[in-house]
Amino acid sequence: MEKSLYTSNLRNYKKIYQGKVRDVYEVDDENLLIVTTDRISVFDTILPTSIPNKGKILNRISLNWFERYKNIIENHLAKIKIDDLNISKDECELIKERSIVVKKCKAIPAEAIVRGYIIGSGYKEYKETGSICDIELPKNLRISSKFESPIFTPSTKANVGDHDENISYKEFSNLIGDKTAKQIKDISLEIFNDASEYLIGKNIILADTKFEFGITDESKLVLIDEILTPDSSRFWPLETYSEGENPISLDKQYIRDYIKNTSWKDGDAIPDLPDEVVRQTMQKYEDLENIIFS
Repeated sequence: MEKSLYTSNLRNYKKIYQGKVRDVYEVDDENLLIVTTDRISVFDTILPTSIPNKGKILNRISLNWFERYKNIIENHLAKIKIDDLNISKDECELIKERSIVVKKCKAIPAEAIVRGYIIGSGYKEYKETGSICDIELPKNLRISSKFESPIFTPSTKANVGDHDENISYKEFSNLIGDKTAKQIKDISLEIFNDASEYLIGKNIILADTKFEFGITDESKLVLIDEILTPDSSRFWPLETYSEGENPISLDKQYIRDYIKNTSWKDGDAIPDLPDEVVRQTMQKYEDLENIIFS
């Protein structure tokens, strides 16, 4: 199996943050280096097992989508290239295909989630309340039912190890301001609708996704982190989709389902993944990238 990168440690730059998947280094006063590792997280927990090549795939997918949507909203990519950094040849080989240099900005303290279908935490909330994020929904929706139109359902952005929580649009607006909230909602829905149409042409359903945004020093809203990757989205093969059934996924839902079918309980440490689960997950990521950008 291909060698993986669980964590990075660069000699000439200070690591200022380590997230669930990404290691962040300070390049200078204006720029950061983000290294996308092969770590994987589910249920807001980082697993002890990495998925080889995953970070490279996530990086390539995000760069392609950033390029597609740069006319809708600017992103945080800087003009500095990895080759311009003060890193050794071996470090460059380690991180080059999985890294980007980005402009510093202040992250919006919430995630912008768009749902086209009802699944996951949204379905659970609907079963309990009849709504998601205070959006009243039709009665008798089944798991994986398609919404009449996509819905915007923001959530809190929790620290590593904590759980994100769905919030209403009003709470979202109170948190970041009416103008920014509306801008984020409109942009998120525009990108989601375009990506959904594009992906259906590839026989893939985009069930839901999350976007993250930041504010630059010039007070400009930009798209940050990752976009429309298997870590931030649910992708279903169109030919296997059936309303009322838990769909086959081309994302990390495969690992969520595997863990839920073990003796693991929320709060417990997650054990190492078997080699076969790692191989299957790696294959799903590779297949998705090939399908999307073929």
